[in-house]
Amino acid sequence: MTNTLAIVLGLAILGAIVGDVTLWDGQHLTFLGRKGLDLLEWMAFWR
Repeated sequence: MTNTLAIVLGLAILGAIVGDVTLWDGQHLTFLGRKGLDLLEWMAFWR
């Protein structure tokens, strides 16, 4: 991964976060955070 690609992806993720917070008050971030924690717990089971 080149530096340019990393910066573009980082800006895209940051834009998605800002858009979610401004349009939907961060509801999707909360949902994704909870599902991410569930995924981590599920993966820890397989360790």
